[in-house]
Amino acid sequence: MANRRKSGTGTVRQRKDGRWEGRAVVGYDEKGLPKTKNVLAKTKRECQEKLKQLIETLGSATREKTRPEMPFGEWLDFWYQNYVKPGLRPTTRACYEGRIYRHIIPELGKIPLNQLSQKDLQQFYTRLKKGGRLIRAEQFGPGLSDSMVRGCHITCRAALEKAVQEGMIRSNPSAGCKLPPKRGREMQVLGREELQRFLLQAQAEGCFELFLLDLCTGLRRGELLALQWGDLDFDTGTLTVEKQVYAVKGQLQLSVPKTKASIRRLVLPPGVVEVLREYRRGVDSRWMFPSPVKEDTPLSPGAARRRLQHILERAGCKHVRFHDLRHTFATLSLENGMDVKTLSAMLGHVSAATTLDIYTHVTDTMQTEAAARIDRGLGNEVEETDSSDGPLMTDFQPVKGRIRRPGTGCITEINDHLFEGRYSPTWPDGKRHARNVYAKTRAECEEKLNALIREMQEERKLLLDQIRGITPPEKLTKKQKQIWEYMMFHPRETNLSAIARGAGVNRHTAAKHYEQIREMVGHG
Repeated sequence: MANRRKSGTGTVRQRKDGRWEGRAVVGYDEKGLPKTKNVLAKTKRECQEKLKQLIETLGSATREKTRPEMPFGEWLDFWYQNYVKPGLRPTTRACYEGRIYRHIIPELGKIPLNQLSQKDLQQFYTRLKKGGRLIRAEQFGPGLSDSMVRGCHITCRAALEKAVQEGMIRSNPSAGCKLPPKRGREMQVLGREELQRFLLQAQAEGCFELFLLDLCTGLRRGELLALQWGDLDFDTGTLTVEKQVYAVKGQLQLSVPKTKASIRRLVLPPGVVEVLREYRRGVDSRWMFPSPVKEDTPLSPGAARRRLQHILERAGCKHVRFHDLRHTFATLSLENGMDVKTLSAMLGHVSAATTLDIYTHVTDTMQTEAAARIDRGLGNEVEETDSSDGPLMTDFQPVKGRIRRPGTGCITEINDHLFEGRYSPTWPDGKRHARNVYAKTRAECEEKLNALIREMQEERKLLLDQIRGITPPEKLTKKQKQIWEYMMFHPRETNLSAIARGAGVNRHTAAKHYEQIREMVGHG
């Protein structure tokens, strides 16, 4: 096997014409794609020497570019583009770029690197916590979450630590900053009776196999949705987990898991294998859980989460995250005697210590029960607790989904604590116009949606009354009439790009006639 070159030393290859080419990355463009420079030589050794000189030249140019008095924003961008971004996955890149370009650089970007102080950073974190939210402030409040503030601090600290290593500053000013406390999200698991109701409702919804497999294996959501039929050996019941799927800007991406421990093989219970064997007969796709909308595509993580929330609500279960199904599997496994090492391997954890840290509450209970058994073995009396270990039977009947009446809009659960209501009636111009409302609960969203429907119906009726019998002036040109018609039907619209797009003209034409037509339609 050929020796792999070290990271940062470029690449060397022999071209078809016999010459050797060396290539090195010199930076990244706005889309994150690498910019490269190359050298050519007759022999491999000569090519390696030229490439080494090129990299040294680029390195000296980089050292000249970075200087202690440069703005912190420039250094942060340079650090991210050259030291961090190349090794990140798309989802992680989006997190970094959101923190750097939306929050840190706008606030601290102009301060010289060697003058950035702990006071500047502390005040920045305080501003983020009090009023740093840029979108959906009405739903979540004006301040950012504790985890987002800590994420901004971690990014600043890493960039400044690199500046210390490069000798640009003496010490890291982020050291000693007071941060919001680190609070782990409370783990929730479904009880045995809730599990029965949940699976009955999932069966009625057509999602039984999806959630049964997850509750029997503890797979992560991306791992579960990336499964293909080739990953399951029906003869041995062995399931191979070696892929994961995730969404980036609305597009599904398929990749290998982050760690080697996540690539694993699981042995399924015989009953689950039979359920999947029967389910396989009705699935005409290579994906185990295909998308009902897009051909040859797995079910998206967002669609799976929405299905989960609908089923939980109709089954009368507490609202849990998709990841909490994994916690439910782990908790039930420990309670039924599975050892931590085996569970750690099934979950794909790097070590058993990770499993113990996460499920310490379960292991504490197991220790108490073990102590009671030892005490009982020594002949001491131990008070028995009433534990219903037997199978629970429920008389729950699955709830059939309700279809909303036409004209009442629709409500979608975006995440665990945010609902979106949408109403899209046909406007007098013959096109559908959608508006949204948001709320923290379904009931509140329903109230806001009803108010929005009344408001839009009144606005539509008023528009119909205004334009009834009104025709555009004869003196207008064809394009002016298009703009006039659009502005008559959209009295609220003032954005020139939106007007141009809706009227079917270019923005220059819309800007040229905007004021004249606005006076004609009487919106001024």
